[in-house]
Amino acid sequence: MIKSLWNQLKSLFISNTGIGNTEKKVIRWQANWTAYLNHKVAFYRTLSESDKDLFEKRVRLFLETTHVEAGQFEVTDEDRLLVAASAVIPVWGFPEWHYFNVQKVFLLPASFNERFECGQPDSLITGMVGTGPMSGKLALSQPALHLGFSNTKDKQNVGIHEFVHLVDMADGDCDGFPERLKKYAFSIAWFELVENKITGIENNNCNIRDYGATNKAEFLAVTSEYFFERPKMMQKKHPKLYQALSDFYQQDVSRIADDIKPRKKAPCPCGSGKRYKHCCLPES
Repeated sequence: MIKSLWNQLKSLFISNTGIGNTEKKVIRWQANWTAYLNHKVAFYRTLSESDKDLFEKRVRLFLETTHVEAGQFEVTDEDRLLVAASAVIPVWGFPEWHYFNVQKVFLLPASFNERFECGQPDSLITGMVGTGPMSGKLALSQPALHLGFSNTKDKQNVGIHEFVHLVDMADGDCDGFPERLKKYAFSIAWFELVENKITGIENNNCNIRDYGATNKAEFLAVTSEYFFERPKMMQKKHPKLYQALSDFYQQDVSRIADDIKPRKKAPCPCGSGKRYKHCCLPES
């Protein structure tokens, strides 16, 4: 099974055939897609009605120009919608943005290793942007993709993470500074902030995920997940970082914080099993 999957991926990633050499697909929006996005995607749910219409158009455009495929299972509309939402969210503030550097997204049934093998001891990867002969391709774990939108409190979303890498790479370098979004003249202050925060991660004095200390590119991707999932928390704990990312993405994501605020009778997000009002709800 592993060999078969590898052969499928190898054929998909290395082949030059695909969406770039075919006629553009025409996708008709389905009413149940709106309901699904409203249920699963907090970013979409908090938009105005007119912006929701625009979000849907941008999702449709992405899917008309990008193949979403899998080797071992049938890709569902829900899979495609979450991939497209992952693509649209980081560049929402840039209406004319087009991902010229990705033509295919390949979904795998679980986390995988660098040979795209699932179920192995080193199968720890949930997302990977292709480079070299695999340029223009993106691999994602399907379960991790869905989990990123189901759990809106863990500061993690692998779909957004990988598309932020593509935004970063749009200027030719995956260096942790998205020059297509912000002039490079602003990079000195940004990289000083990054170094400071990475030191905080390494000293266990920071609530940014450890993987963010890997390098500057991963720091941008990890903190962007945090920014789009828990904006209020980031604004409180990392105000300079929050402002820098707001400037990068040209977005006010504070509305998302209101959407994810627990209801009094909902289970407490701390995991105690108690209702929020009987556990961590502030007295004020």
